[in-house]
This record gives sequence, structure tokens and C-alpha cells, in this order.
Amino acid sequence: MSPSVPSHPSPAALQAERSRSTRHRWLPVGGEGLRYRAGVAVRAVAAIFGGYAVSGLSAAVLAVLLPTTRVEAAVTGTLVAFVVYPCAVMWVFAARSAWSAWRGLLVPAAVLCAVLAVHFYFPGAAA
Repeated sequence: MSPSVPSHPSPAALQAERSRSTRHRWLPVGGEGLRYRAGVAVRAVAAIFGGYAVSGLSAAVLAVLLPTTRVEAAVTGTLVAFVVYPCAVMWVFAARSAWSAWRGLLVPAAVLCAVLAVHFYFPGAAA
């Protein structure tokens, strides 16, 4: 008698095949997985530090340029920063690539820095 070969795969073999196919789809391995994880790490750094910079600069610009009392301008700038920061974080993770995410944070940060520089170095120009 020859040993019988099962015509259907065992449940364990089916489970292994399913986990292997979903593992590759959702959690890449090898060089591809490392590149994916590095991209997420770069985006997280951009979201944390770049978002903080943009929201802080927006608060500073509003605090010095709003035509209200100093306290009202500072509070308004701070409240707006609480909206800018989550928007910056969402932008970073919605951008097509990590480079475009950084570019999307650096351009507004540069504009806000320029506005602050003009305000402080040329005080009469902003009025």
C-alpha cells in the first residue's frame, strides 16, 4: 500500500498561507519593509517638530500683528496654533511623499519667519 496523499490542504496549511499573503501586503519584510518604516519615521519627525514649528510661528505672527491688545492677540495666536498643529500633522501624513510633506511645512515656516523678520527689523514697514 502506498501512503495516501491528502487531496485537500490541512487547516493549518490554509492558515499559514493566509497569514503569509496578508503579512506581505500589510507588513512588508526585507528592504521594502525597512524603507516603509523609515518613511513613516521621517513623517513622524516632520509631524512632531515641523508641525510644532509652524504652529509656534503662526502664534507668534498673530501675536505681534493683530490690531488688538497684547493679551487678546497672544490668546488668539495661541488658540489658532491649537488648530494649526493638528492640520500640519494631518498634512504630513496625507502628503504623497515624505519630501513633499517636509516641503509643505518648510514653505509656510519660511513665510512666517520672513513676516516676523520684517516686523522686527523694519518696524514701520508692517504698519
